[in-house]
Amino acid sequence: MSPERLWRLSCLLWGRGHRRLATLVKNLNSAMYHNSLSPGASVSPDVEFGHHGFGTVIHHNVVIGKRVKIWQGVTLAVRAASDSPHRIIIEDDVKIGAHAVIITPYEQSLRVGRGALIGAGTVVVHDIPAGATVVSQPARVLEPDAADPRRSADHP
Repeated sequence: MSPERLWRLSCLLWGRGHRRLATLVKNLNSAMYHNSLSPGASVSPDVEFGHHGFGTVIHHNVVIGKRVKIWQGVTLAVRAASDSPHRIIIEDDVKIGAHAVIITPYEQSLRVGRGALIGAGTVVVHDIPAGATVVSQPARVLEPDAADPRRSADHP
């Protein structure tokens, strides 16, 4: 069974009041796919994970729209209690690259607009408008410090 199906099952059980069974299914998903997918999240039935969503962490207060694809190692975290009104809302047709982090400001909500693309390794802390592409800083090479004794000709 796929991680998506297990997650949807745990969400369904949670929503029907079967909290212990929902948690059992969540724990099975976690053991099989090394993820932490809250059964309290609101998830479209067609959410899709790349690479089985390995290492993905999704908080209780997350709403995920239709046709959303989430790659491995993604974190969606709400910095508020799970019974608070604050949410991360991922609208329809969003793609979230590997190891991206979407985290709300403390005690606030965050929205990722329809069709937005979040690049791999990007950290998102503010709303993203519909159709936007968000990427992180480009990698840059730092020159080795000649005075650093760890960087000698015989020590790479």
